[in-house]
Amino acid sequence: MQPRRIARELALLSLSQMPTEPEQLEEKQLSQMVLIAVRTLTDEIHEALETAAAELKRGSDRLLGSETRAIDVRSAKTMVADAIELTQKAINRIGVAVEMPEMIQLANQAEVRAYAIEILQAIGRRQVEIDQILVQSLKDWQINRLPRIDRDILRIAVAEIAFLGIPDRVAINEAIELAKRYSDEEGHRFVNGVLRRVTILMSEPDSPILQKSI
Repeated sequence: MQPRRIARELALLSLSQMPTEPEQLEEKQLSQMVLIAVRTLTDEIHEALETAAAELKRGSDRLLGSETRAIDVRSAKTMVADAIELTQKAINRIGVAVEMPEMIQLANQAEVRAYAIEILQAIGRRQVEIDQILVQSLKDWQINRLPRIDRDILRIAVAEIAFLGIPDRVAINEAIELAKRYSDEEGHRFVNGVLRRVTILMSEPDSPILQKSI
């Protein structure tokens, strides 16, 4: 993987653990933050698998007891489909978690660590402006009601576009890849749509961001 792609993923996993003051973020803290994020991810996997198993049992019981009533059969099929989707999400997270030891090791590489910290500091310093852009780009959504992972992916992409000099297309494509790994089935489409509106907004003469570099 490219160093910056790894750095984005590290930043995403670390964002919720970031110090209140971005200047307090030291290089040695990044691996510790990622380790905490890995533990959180593991807990999420266990919860998702338990929920999927419970939903699958409910659907199976409903099927066995439904006899020939069509309404019960449809309801049971919906439960089973939901359980399969939850299980798939958990399996995807397991795949991510398996790669974490390597990612923690990569966090100690200078280029990866430096760019991950640059992203985190940019978000820490300019979050008000980043969120202002997102609020104006969201349709029928409130930023504080978004799933945390989608919100963090969007913040990273906007920080890169507005303050780190990353081309729009690159930032959007990388955000979509993060969403495919960490969000739900519709997450990457949602992220793509919001970021397309972000680029339109930022191209307008009265864009809320007048300076595109820190």
